[in-house]
Amino acid sequence: METKEKRCLDCSRQLKGRTDKKFCDDACRNHFNNRQNSDQNNFVRNINNILRKNRRILQQLMETGEPTVKVRRETLLQHGFQTRYHTHQHQTQKGHVYQFCYEYGYLSLESDWVLIVKRDKP
Repeated sequence: METKEKRCLDCSRQLKGRTDKKFCDDACRNHFNNRQNSDQNNFVRNINNILRKNRRILQQLMETGEPTVKVRRETLLQHGFQTRYHTHQHQTQKGHVYQFCYEYGYLSLESDWVLIVKRDKP
């Protein structure tokens, strides 16, 4: 029976040891997996950074201690808020749809006003 020599998936060095071995060491395994996942990780990392920034903006605007805060949409945008990104939505019984960035949410009102709220429970 002919045995084909196995090579490391990262550096192509000949592998010795177990028959199911794919990498010559942990460094090669990590390098290979990091290279494979880098594009996907960058995309996710960028989205998470936007979501955290949106949350931070809502949190800063809520620092008045009030349960809700009403601000102009322009104020959110001036702080760098990106309305396209949110973690989830919540629809009230009256049909209002709140956009949430984690526990902080906002509802678009008339005349370019936005109502900001904080949910204490998930």
